[in-house]
Amino acid sequence: MSSIVLAVLLGASIVNASPSLNARQSITALTASQIDAFTPYTYYASAGYCTNTQTLAWDCGTNCDANPNFKPVASGGNGDSVQYWAGTSGFVGYDPNLHTVIVSHQGTNPSEILPLVTDGDFFLTNLDSTLFPGISLNIKVHNGFRNAQVSTATDVLAAVKSAMSTYRATSVTMVGHSL
Repeated sequence: MSSIVLAVLLGASIVNASPSLNARQSITALTASQIDAFTPYTYYASAGYCTNTQTLAWDCGTNCDANPNFKPVASGGNGDSVQYWAGTSGFVGYDPNLHTVIVSHQGTNPSEILPLVTDGDFFLTNLDSTLFPGISLNIKVHNGFRNAQVSTATDVLAAVKSAMSTYRATSVTMVGHSL
Protein backbone atom coordinates (compact mmCIF):
# COMPACT_ATOMS: atom_id res chain seq x y z
CA MET A 1 0.00 0.00 0.00
CA SER A 2 1.46 3.36 -0.95
CA SER A 3 2.12 5.99 1.70
CA ILE A 4 -0.35 8.34 -0.02
CA VAL A 5 -3.17 5.77 0.15
CA LEU A 6 -2.31 4.98 3.78
CA ALA A 7 -2.32 8.69 4.67
CA VAL A 8 -5.71 9.16 3.02
CA LEU A 9 -7.13 6.16 4.92
CA LEU A 10 -5.82 7.62 8.18
CA GLY A 11 -7.24 11.04 7.38
CA ALA A 12 -3.83 12.63 7.11
CA SER A 13 -2.64 15.06 4.53
CA ILE A 14 0.70 14.84 2.79
CA VAL A 15 2.52 18.07 2.25
CA ASN A 16 5.60 16.61 0.62
CA ALA A 17 5.72 12.87 -0.04
CA SER A 18 9.45 13.01 -0.81
CA PRO A 19 11.17 15.47 1.51
CA SER A 20 14.71 16.37 0.62
CA LEU A 21 17.54 16.15 3.09
CA ASN A 22 19.55 19.23 3.91
CA ALA A 23 23.28 18.90 4.46
CA ARG A 24 24.49 19.89 7.89
CA GLN A 25 26.95 22.72 8.25
CA SER A 26 29.31 20.64 10.37
CA ILE A 27 29.36 17.93 12.99
CA THR A 28 31.57 18.15 16.03
CA ALA A 29 32.29 14.87 17.78
CA LEU A 30 32.09 14.75 21.56
CA THR A 31 35.33 14.12 23.38
CA ALA A 32 35.77 11.07 25.57
CA SER A 33 35.61 13.27 28.69
CA GLN A 34 32.33 14.85 27.51
CA ILE A 35 30.83 11.39 27.00
CA ASP A 36 32.18 10.22 30.37
CA ALA A 37 30.40 13.11 32.08
CA PHE A 38 27.07 11.53 31.11
CA THR A 39 27.94 8.06 32.40
CA PRO A 40 26.60 8.47 35.97
CA TYR A 41 23.21 9.47 34.56
CA THR A 42 22.99 6.33 32.44
CA TYR A 43 23.31 4.22 35.57
CA TYR A 44 20.62 6.28 37.31
CA ALA A 45 18.30 5.74 34.35
CA SER A 46 18.98 1.99 34.41
CA ALA A 47 18.42 1.82 38.17
CA GLY A 48 14.92 3.16 37.47
CA TYR A 49 13.97 -0.44 36.63
CA CYS A 50 15.00 -1.80 40.04
CA THR A 51 12.45 -2.46 42.77
CA ASN A 52 11.48 0.18 45.34
CA THR A 53 13.13 -1.88 48.05
CA GLN A 54 16.38 -2.06 46.09
CA THR A 55 16.57 1.63 45.31
CA LEU A 56 15.65 2.75 48.82
CA ALA A 57 18.51 0.57 50.13
CA TRP A 58 20.59 1.60 47.08
CA ASP A 59 21.36 -2.07 46.56
CA CYS A 60 20.41 -2.96 43.00
CA GLY A 61 23.71 -4.29 41.72
CA THR A 62 25.84 -2.69 39.01
CA ASN A 63 23.56 0.32 38.48
CA CYS A 64 23.66 1.30 42.16
CA ASP A 65 27.31 0.34 42.59
CA ALA A 66 28.24 2.80 39.81
CA ASN A 67 27.06 5.73 41.99
CA PRO A 68 27.96 4.52 45.51
CA ASN A 69 27.54 7.88 47.28
CA PHE A 70 23.92 8.37 46.17
CA LYS A 71 21.47 9.19 48.97
CA PRO A 72 17.97 7.79 48.23
CA VAL A 73 15.05 9.84 49.53
CA ALA A 74 11.92 8.17 48.12
CA SER A 75 10.62 5.68 45.60
CA GLY A 76 7.21 4.86 44.25
CA GLY A 77 5.09 3.20 41.64
CA ASN A 78 4.41 -0.46 41.07
CA GLY A 79 5.95 -0.95 37.63
CA ASP A 80 2.56 -1.73 36.14
CA SER A 81 -0.42 0.60 36.55
CA VAL A 82 1.89 3.31 37.97
CA GLN A 83 5.33 3.33 36.43
CA TYR A 84 8.14 3.47 38.91
CA TRP A 85 9.26 6.97 39.70
CA ALA A 86 11.40 6.29 42.71
CA GLY A 87 12.04 2.77 43.70
CA THR A 88 10.63 -0.29 42.08
CA SER A 89 11.76 1.40 38.94
CA GLY A 90 12.35 4.99 39.66
CA PHE A 91 13.48 7.07 42.61
CA VAL A 92 14.37 10.47 44.02
CA GLY A 93 17.61 11.13 45.87
CA TYR A 94 20.75 13.22 46.05
CA ASP A 95 24.12 12.72 44.38
CA PRO A 96 26.82 14.53 46.40
CA ASN A 97 29.39 14.10 43.61
CA LEU A 98 27.18 15.78 41.02
CA HIS A 99 25.58 18.19 43.55
CA THR A 100 22.08 17.52 42.23
CA VAL A 101 18.83 15.85 43.15
CA ILE A 102 18.17 12.93 40.80
CA VAL A 103 14.64 12.03 39.71
CA SER A 104 14.48 8.73 37.85
CA HIS A 105 11.41 7.48 36.02
CA GLN A 106 10.98 3.97 34.73
CA GLY A 107 10.38 3.61 31.03
CA THR A 108 7.85 1.33 29.43
CA ASN A 109 8.10 -2.24 30.65
CA PRO A 110 7.00 -4.26 27.60
CA SER A 111 6.38 -7.35 29.75
CA GLU A 112 3.47 -5.56 31.49
CA ILE A 113 0.24 -4.68 29.67
CA LEU A 114 -0.73 -1.46 31.50
CA PRO A 115 2.43 0.49 30.57
CA LEU A 116 1.79 -0.45 26.94
CA VAL A 117 -1.78 0.82 27.26
CA THR A 118 -0.44 4.06 28.76
CA ASP A 119 1.90 4.49 25.78
CA GLY A 120 -0.94 3.68 23.39
CA ASP A 121 -3.17 6.41 24.85
CA PHE A 122 -1.71 8.99 22.49
CA PHE A 123 -4.61 11.38 21.99
CA LEU A 124 -3.54 14.95 22.65
CA THR A 125 -4.82 16.76 25.71
CA ASN A 126 -3.90 19.70 27.95
CA LEU A 127 -1.64 19.37 30.95
CA ASP A 128 -3.25 19.59 34.38
CA SER A 129 -3.44 23.33 35.09
CA THR A 130 -3.25 22.75 38.86
CA LEU A 131 0.17 21.12 38.36
CA PHE A 132 1.22 23.64 35.70
CA PRO A 133 -0.36 26.96 36.69
CA GLY A 134 -0.51 29.47 33.88
CA ILE A 135 0.41 26.96 31.19
CA SER A 136 -0.80 27.84 27.72
CA LEU A 137 -3.78 25.90 26.42
CA ASN A 138 -1.81 25.57 23.18
CA ILE A 139 0.52 23.04 24.83
CA LYS A 140 -0.70 19.48 24.40
CA VAL A 141 0.66 16.13 25.52
CA HIS A 142 -0.37 12.55 24.97
CA ASN A 143 -3.20 11.60 27.32
CA GLY A 144 -1.30 8.53 28.63
CA PHE A 145 1.68 10.70 29.56
CA ARG A 146 -0.57 13.25 31.23
CA ASN A 147 -2.37 10.66 33.32
CA ALA A 148 0.88 8.93 34.34
CA GLN A 149 2.40 12.28 35.33
CA VAL A 150 -0.69 13.34 37.29
CA SER A 151 -0.73 10.08 39.25
CA THR A 152 2.79 10.63 40.67
CA ALA A 153 3.45 14.39 40.44
CA THR A 154 2.53 15.32 44.02
CA ASP A 155 4.64 12.54 45.56
CA VAL A 156 7.61 13.19 43.28
CA LEU A 157 7.51 16.93 43.98
CA ALA A 158 7.35 16.32 47.74
CA ALA A 159 10.38 14.01 47.51
CA VAL A 160 12.29 16.55 45.41
CA LYS A 161 11.53 19.34 47.88
CA SER A 162 12.61 17.13 50.76
CA ALA A 163 15.89 16.20 49.04
CA MET A 164 16.60 19.82 48.11
CA SER A 165 16.00 20.94 51.68
CA THR A 166 17.93 18.12 53.34
CA TYR A 167 20.98 18.38 51.07
CA ARG A 168 20.74 22.10 50.27
CA ALA A 169 20.62 21.24 46.60
CA THR A 170 19.98 23.90 43.98
CA SER A 171 19.53 21.69 40.92
CA VAL A 172 17.37 18.75 39.88
CA THR A 173 18.29 16.30 37.14
CA MET A 174 15.69 14.04 35.56
CA VAL A 175 16.66 10.74 33.98
CA GLY A 176 14.66 7.92 32.49
CA HIS A 177 13.24 6.42 29.36
CA SER A 178 10.03 6.55 27.36
CA LEU A 179 7.46 8.47 29.41
